[in-house]
Amino acid sequence: MARRPGLWLPAALVAASAGLAHAACPPDSRIADWVLGAGRCLAASTFGAEQAGDRPVLVVVVHGDISDGGLATYHVAFARRLARRGVVAVALTRPGYAFEPGRVSQGSTLGRQDNYTAGNIGAVGAAIAELRRHYRARQVVYVGHSGGAAIGGVLIGKSPGLIDVAVLVSCPCDVTRWRRERWRDRWRYSESPSHYAARVPRATALVAITGRRDGNTAQRLAEDYVGRLARRGVPARFISVAGAGHGFSGLAAATAAAVEARLAR
Repeated sequence: MARRPGLWLPAALVAASAGLAHAACPPDSRIADWVLGAGRCLAASTFGAEQAGDRPVLVVVVHGDISDGGLATYHVAFARRLARRGVVAVALTRPGYAFEPGRVSQGSTLGRQDNYTAGNIGAVGAAIAELRRHYRARQVVYVGHSGGAAIGGVLIGKSPGLIDVAVLVSCPCDVTRWRRERWRDRWRYSESPSHYAARVPRATALVAITGRRDGNTAQRLAEDYVGRLARRGVPARFISVAGAGHGFSGLAAATAAAVEARLAR
């Protein structure tokens, strides 16, 4: 892949894109609405770009698996609340998911199962790299929920330097263990944050947030992952939210507080 002037793209993401068919975003589309990542055009909703100024913070919000088959919309409202002067907030739609009828990210959800694949993760990572380059962001804050958290956890280890701060919400941070402990079939194609924990740079900050009543991604999955990072000197911490389950709505306030604390620095 030829390197375009000024484009910062980690080698791991270049490798992840190998073999993907070339794809293009809709004619005359804006990066505020569609982002090309590793050959896949991902739908986006962007807030704050007009008043961002020079060298803003880029916040990228990525949704979960939405296993009920619905549209990926809840992350959009959360991204909107974070935008302000100096902050561009982008709600990014994962490959194969639809933000609204007619706006579907290219790629496949694989039936919304076992889809944390190298190709899908590479597409999200390359889109973030393109957003970072386009907005000339001085810092990237990644917010991912559930499957989106798993993707973020892989990216911070697999593509060091792409993301400066990761906020992982309801994270299945050890995918193999998560599947085993829930008496589910083993996922054969998905990557896991736990596989890349030893490669997360000490310059990356991480906050993991899980509801105490989460019956899907139990707290210990994120808690143990945070412990592994912290023992290596990575500034990682775990937050338990009393009364909250797996859904993002019960965790939105704690997530917003974690992001706001970072933006205030």
